[in-house]
Amino acid sequence: MPSAPDDPWSDVADDWGRYWGAFARPVWAPLLDAAGIGPGSRVLDVGCGSGELLEHLQDQGARPSGVDPAARMVELARARAAGADVRVGEIEDLPFDDGAFDAVLAVNAFQFAQDPDDALAEAARVLAPDGVVGLAGWAERGRNDLDAINVALAEADDEEPPEDGPLRLPGGLDGVLREAGWTVLDSGVTPVVWTARGDTDLVRGILFGEGDATVADLAPVVVEAAAPFRRPDGGYRLANAFRWAVARRP
Repeated sequence: MPSAPDDPWSDVADDWGRYWGAFARPVWAPLLDAAGIGPGSRVLDVGCGSGELLEHLQDQGARPSGVDPAARMVELARARAAGADVRVGEIEDLPFDDGAFDAVLAVNAFQFAQDPDDALAEAARVLAPDGVVGLAGWAERGRNDLDAINVALAEADDEEPPEDGPLRLPGGLDGVLREAGWTVLDSGVTPVVWTARGDTDLVRGILFGEGDATVADLAPVVVEAAAPFRRPDGGYRLANAFRWAVARRP
């Protein structure tokens, strides 16, 4: 059954989880370390997707909760991280009580906020007085092998390649946090690799959510653009990077 018009991510949730759910795993360790997350920590994962970080937090002994705007993502996260409190909700309107968490994390999610100041204000509301927020997302295009494919797809559609948003640039995450009155504790850049077992997974992973006709039309573009990253075994390895920052609430 198709999702509601205002819930497009539910239609692609299963493919997202299959190809991208654990993609950001390398950034979890520095983010959690800088945030001081350990056994017993009450953690909210905003934009939790299919629940891989929630499961990891449970394995670390933390007490995670999650929120995502896509109903199907919430279903997948609840199944993966059994017992976690996972709810449908938006980053600017979190369905949790004041002061409920020691840390709020947003991995590959904060850039989707319609108003970053409102999102940070909500994070501050649900945090305990000494709580922290941890943000992580794509670094600038020049650090990402995936950009070669994005450029090729844009050219195939007679479009300009996507430009870097301010959060992707050096100092972008730190700057938005400081401007909102948060105290930045640490920040950095972490290598994040995406792999595909072969042409089929490569194309499905890049073009997830597209219709069959579009996939058939663009598959040669994707395979050609990814040729420099093809391994001898026929798989693909694309090196990328995430920027991250951790800050204490105002």
